Amino acid sequence: MGKKRIVKEGEGENLENKGKDIQNETQAGPKELGKRMSELTQARFYITASYNNTLISVTDAKGNVVTWSSAGALGFKGPKKATPYAASKIVEKIFEKLANMNIGKVFIYVQGIGNGRDAAIRALSSRGLDIVALEDVTPIPHNGCRPRKARRV
Repeated sequence: MGKKRIVKEGEGENLENKGKDIQNETQAGPKELGKRMSELTQARFYITASYNNTLISVTDAKGNVVTWSSAGALGFKGPKKATPYAASKIVEKIFEKLANMNIGKVFIYVQGIGNGRDAAIRALSSRGLDIVALEDVTPIPHNGCRPRKARRV
């Protein structure tokens, strides 16, 4: 709601352009980010391997996603999405997208217990990356679920 503001002729165009310039400076989408960056000094590979799918995303040191891919996005359907073969194809697709970038140190974070987990790590290590850390970030319950109530006979 609030007050209405009357904009004189010519002022509105300047305000609109000014807003667009500010938006472009503060916010860069993933496509623009990939075009600007020709070198990743630190890259983080996040591998999520579930029973249904395998997903890999690559971020820079700040956490901005540079590129990602999944088995479903490559055309695998049903239970084939969680296979080791699909995971190796995902890594190939990621490196096609990162072809023009120099990658420095690599940190790999693995989550989940799917079949594509080990295959994705092997495919990444075979690419000759400078892997600094490999960490398992699968969530583990500390005390588990609440037990069922006692059975009365």
